[in-house]
Amino acid sequence: MPVTTLDERTALVVVDLQAGTMAYEMVHPIADVIANSAALAAHFRAAGLPVVLVRLDPAQMPIGRSEVSVPRVEQTPDGFLDIVPELDQQPGDLVITKGGWSALEGTDLATELQQRDVTQVVVTGIATSLGVESTARHAHDAGFSVTIATDAVTDINAEAHKHAIGTIFPLLAENGTTAEILALL
Repeated sequence: MPVTTLDERTALVVVDLQAGTMAYEMVHPIADVIANSAALAAHFRAAGLPVVLVRLDPAQMPIGRSEVSVPRVEQTPDGFLDIVPELDQQPGDLVITKGGWSALEGTDLATELQQRDVTQVVVTGIATSLGVESTARHAHDAGFSVTIATDAVTDINAEAHKHAIGTIFPLLAENGTTAEILALL
């Protein structure tokens, strides 16, 4: 279902568009994802709506067994957490550092949004099937209306991206392009 409306107090949540994640090969051009996220951020700020910039700290990742080996780091490399400059981070932006996939799990993001009377989130970033999907799931479970900017997300795996966009997100959110969301602001 396409995006139909934005609540009066909607926040933009940009997931993991940071220096340390730019080296991953994505299925869609990362420059387009960044440009669309930056356009949304600029318009949200101009409308006086919250912009949340989320960054992943690999040194905070939980340790547990999985079938895919993920290298563990003791210390986050210098510059890894830096938000990409195209997002034009502003002093009023809320910056959340997470240690797992979801921006709402193990952080104070839900509380911060509730204190700002936010009832809806628009989610962008990487990876579609990991950080974006986990954040959307937690936001939905926390009672927020969720919108995914489908041209402002991408993944390292084409099938995982397609599954999230076509199967998971319609259950959790309304989905629309950056242009469709901007038209509603």
